Order: sequence, then C-alpha cells, then structure tokens
Amino acid sequence: MKRFTPSATQKSRQATLILGFLLVMSFLFILFQGGKLASMLFVILSLLTVYLVLGKWSGIRQAEAHREIMTADGTERIQAGQSIQIKLRIHVPGVWPIPYLLVKDEMIRGNKEKMGMKGSVVLNWMRKGEFVYKTPPLRRGHYSMKKAEFATEDVFGLYEHTGTVDLPYSFVVHPQTIEIRNWAQFSHSPRGSRHHSVTARMQRETTQINGVREYIHGDRLSRIHWNATARTGNWRSKEFERETLPKMVIIIDRARSSYRAQADFELAVSAAASLLQFGAQRNIAVGLLSSGKDTYMALPKTGTRQAEILMDHLVEVEADGSRTLQQVISNTKELFSPGTLVIFVTPRRGTDTLALLHSAEKQRMLACHLCAESIKDASTDRWMREIHKQGFMGYAIQSLTDLPAALGGAQPYA
Repeated sequence: MKRFTPSATQKSRQATLILGFLLVMSFLFILFQGGKLASMLFVILSLLTVYLVLGKWSGIRQAEAHREIMTADGTERIQAGQSIQIKLRIHVPGVWPIPYLLVKDEMIRGNKEKMGMKGSVVLNWMRKGEFVYKTPPLRRGHYSMKKAEFATEDVFGLYEHTGTVDLPYSFVVHPQTIEIRNWAQFSHSPRGSRHHSVTARMQRETTQINGVREYIHGDRLSRIHWNATARTGNWRSKEFERETLPKMVIIIDRARSSYRAQADFELAVSAAASLLQFGAQRNIAVGLLSSGKDTYMALPKTGTRQAEILMDHLVEVEADGSRTLQQVISNTKELFSPGTLVIFVTPRRGTDTLALLHSAEKQRMLACHLCAESIKDASTDRWMREIHKQGFMGYAIQSLTDLPAALGGAQPYA
C-alpha cells in the first residue's frame, strides 16, 4: 500500500486550520475564564501567528542568484564522461530570519532527459550563501539550465515559502576524443598495384609555404618556423602546399541492430570524432556520412568551420537507424571520388562489410574498416587477419585509448 505524503500546500492548509482553531479557542478561554494563564496562552499564540504570517515576506520571492560552471581542467570544452562543478551564489534580501534555504537546480539534456540537483544552504549574516554540487559523468549532447528554485520553512516546519530565479544557460558536451599523433598506413604509400601511389601524391608537399600551423610531435627541425615561434612563445611549424589535397570520408554505422550495447556506439562516435580531429589538424578534406532516422551527408572539405559543423553533428547522433550501410551508401555516390580514404566505423563483420570494402576498391578508393567493439573475441582477430590478407586497412579497438596505438603501430596489411 502506497503511503500518503501531503504536499507543501496541503501541509500549510492543515497548519492554518489548526492554528486558527487554537487561536479562537484561546480567545474564548480568556473571554470566559480570564486569568493569567488564559492571557499568557493567548499572547503566545498571537505572537506565533504573527511570526508565521510575516514569514511570507521573508524575501525569498525576491531572491537573487548567479550560476558559475567550472570544469575539472579549467577549460571551456566539455567532453563526454567529464563531470562539471556548478556553483550557485545566492542572496536573499530582507531582514526576516531564515533558518535554512532549500535549493533545487535542474539540467535538461536535449528536450527529454532531466537531471535535478537538490540541497540546502545556511545563509550568513548578510543573507548570502553558496550551493555547490558536482554532476555525474555527462553524456555527449546539448544541455540547458533554465531556473533555480528556492524554498524556506519556518522553525516549526509548518509553512513553506518558495521563489524562483531565471538563470538561462546552455552548454555542449562534445564526444570524447583522443589525440592521434601518427597514422602509419595513411602517411605512407600502400604497396602493390591496387592503390598505386594515391596516398603518396596526397602527402607529397611542394616547396611553397602555405602558412603556419601548430607544431605536431615528430615535425623535423627544418619545418619549424623560428620567427613565429619566437613571436608567440609556442612552437610553430611551416605549412606547405600539397600536390593533391587528401580526402577522407568517415561513414558511421547508426543501425540499432549493429550494436550490442550503448557503450559500443559511444565508442564508435568517439573514434569518428578523433579521426575528424586528426584530419582537421593536418589540413585533410574530411567528409561525413551517418544515417539513422535522418541521413546526414557532408562532402569533404578543409577548414576549421567544416570540422566544427561535423563535430556538432556528432554531438547529437544516436543509434536509431534501421537501414544497413549498403542501403545508405547506394544513395550517396556523389560523396566518393578516386583516391579518397573511406573509413567504415562499424562493429559489423562478415560478407556484407567485405563487400563494402571491395566496392570501394573497385572505385579506386582506399578502404578502411574500424571495428569499434568493447568486447573482443577470437572472431575479431580472425576478421582482421582476413581483411589484411586481402589488402585492406583494418583496426579493432575495445576502448578509445587503443586507437592511437592501433593507427600509429599498424601492422602491414598487404
């Protein structure tokens, strides 16, 4: 049987009836009986009534607040899996005593998931206080915070007075990424007659300087731009024009049936975001294809703006599709061109995935399968050996930290 718990309004109504009854009875007592006892009882109940009534003007309705968001590392960029610390600075105007303040703050992910934080604050003599709390690890997505709610009670807990403060704030939790310093097979020309020297032409640079970029670990001393380094205080390297602009297309499998757990899909999204970051840092034209309830396609382009647009899409993607990759790709032929590196990010293995790799090869593209699956078994190793034997790039990762080692220490595949 469910226990009945009265609401704050019901408790206040009950307290008003009881207090009114006692006040009337004490008045009748002093009216018909008289004496010191009756007078003292009436005075005490009258003072109690005045105290409870004046609590309505405690200033809680005019409460002021300011919200501060702090990350653990002090940066503004928040990645999935991180917790943030939120501080509410509160000031309640007025002079009427407030024993304590109840605080409720709410965070909304997208338009669905709500996360409420509750606590209490004891105000100082200036009627100011701070409510600090830490969120659990956040999922990627867009978050919004609208209003903070405050409540206080009298010392007897009979009446509750509330107030709200509008504090609109929004922030984005980006997919978790990891730095990829080197991709061995992408940086060197594949051997054999399949791919000729496409990658070599893409990576070959002219002697024409195209600008200055951040120093990347492994850059030769001859590439360092000493004047820019001395001027900024940070290492800078020369950027040279390339003979052919390299292109990369990342294809994310968003079919619900492809993933055994939500963690596997989050791993796939984080791996795709890391590859996107790798391409943006090296001036590679990056495109993206993902198809769930809605299909999103972006042609390969370079530039910071392109990377931001693609990353914004990865913030919101979900494994909500029903179509296979073969069905998705059949309607997006314009996304592919000879020499493009096509990366299939999917845990699916077998003849269907092998057919995708061969189809890309026939169109003179470089095909790569990134198998993102948190649980590794013997079939995964057999699958990797099979696609390596047939001359395709293939990597299996169980966590995001495996990605740099898999790409940087890649085994020969041909």
